[in-house]
Amino acid sequence: MSTRSLESGTPAGDSAEQGYMARLALGFTAWAEKWFPDSFIFVAVALVIVAAGAMINGAGPMAVSKQFGLGFWSLIPFTMQMAFVAISGYVVASSPPAARLIEKLAAVPKTGRGAVGFVALISILASMLNWGLSLVFGSLLVKALAGRRELRMDYRAAAAAAYLGLGATWALGLSSSAAQLHANPASLPPALFKMVGIIPFTETIFLWQSIAMFVVLLIISVAIAWSSAPIGNKAVTAQDMAIDVEIKTATLPQRDRPGEWLEYSPLLTVIIVALTLGWMVDEFTSKSWITAISGLNTYNLVFLMLGFVLHWKPKSFLNAVSKAVPTTSGVLIQFPFYGSITAIMVSAKGFGGLALSDQIAHFFVAISSHDTFPVVMGVYSAILGLFIPSGGGKWLLEAPYIMQAAIELKVHLGWTVNVYNAAEALPNLINPFWMLPLLGILSLKARDIVGYTFLQLLLHLPVVLFMLWLFALTLEYRPPVFP
Repeated sequence: MSTRSLESGTPAGDSAEQGYMARLALGFTAWAEKWFPDSFIFVAVALVIVAAGAMINGAGPMAVSKQFGLGFWSLIPFTMQMAFVAISGYVVASSPPAARLIEKLAAVPKTGRGAVGFVALISILASMLNWGLSLVFGSLLVKALAGRRELRMDYRAAAAAAYLGLGATWALGLSSSAAQLHANPASLPPALFKMVGIIPFTETIFLWQSIAMFVVLLIISVAIAWSSAPIGNKAVTAQDMAIDVEIKTATLPQRDRPGEWLEYSPLLTVIIVALTLGWMVDEFTSKSWITAISGLNTYNLVFLMLGFVLHWKPKSFLNAVSKAVPTTSGVLIQFPFYGSITAIMVSAKGFGGLALSDQIAHFFVAISSHDTFPVVMGVYSAILGLFIPSGGGKWLLEAPYIMQAAIELKVHLGWTVNVYNAAEALPNLINPFWMLPLLGILSLKARDIVGYTFLQLLLHLPVVLFMLWLFALTLEYRPPVFP
């Protein structure tokens, strides 16, 4: 068990033990790692296809080009907001107090299988606050647990469990890109805002139906993670895989210049956090807490200042931000293109004065009904997510025609957003793109964990689709609301 296969990235002989489904998943991921291009290529290809589709629909080349330019910078506020979601989550998770919390949590499990289930629980709960926090915090917890050799914990299964926050529930939490987008009119593309107006959190992630879905997925995910974790001699530890799991906490070098005094002093931290607290008191007393936390700017500022105070010294805080910024590169370069795609789909009119989004919406209306729409769209969005690994960006591509179809079929608009939220998480379970931060921290390859996440996908899929259909029956359509 201690020999690591150079071809599969797993211990020799382990492939046969994993069963048919896990071997199928390993084969899929090996293919994906070899043939899937960078995620930017997906958005670039999507732009070409949408532009061609708009012209086939009758829009002139100059009209399409004009909408490309008009839409390109339409998402700048939302782009920066999503970048700060990732940055703030990383900063909080990598702070010294978080490291101490991780050390204490790592002492809780008493068995290797229990440790895997525990990681799944913590990762999923953390995802309700911030998906970046869930990934980083979960990964560091796995490393801390792996250092306890007496647990005999399967390192791959634990890594897969740490990924469940992003692969199962993140889009039902506060950092949901789609829910945040619709709760903040300034972040919405103008064409989409004119269609659907404002959809507050009370109509999306704070619906009791959404909370019930989260609870069900939490229970199922933890149960699968616990029951599928190998035990005894079949458990492959980090030591078996020759992976160094020592958590290297970065320490600040000694100050050697007078000009660095403020960088090492908490004085500025105290003043800035005090200013933030004063603003928060006004924000949360002048409006309901749901309205306050629904503001993406409020959410990001609270999380960023939490990271500031947890690092305490500006120098430590800035070092964490520097390490977090590279994780936002995909968001920064891709989201402007999604803005262009949205503008072309909605505003480049063709035959009969209909845009491409109108034609696609009519197609989905034709093949579905009020009752079947959530399932049809859930399946469609999950399949599309295999090829376009971008939460908020992919919604901007889908939203124009999905929301238009929902309006025509009189489907609850907030639940339509949740249909996307729940379906969006499913392909994340096997798409290597979102695994990258976790894999980097844990020194693994996607093929090492996808056997476990693919099992989660197989069991999640029918449950999620059933809940999307069932809960939709409990909700009545409400017309768009405009401020």
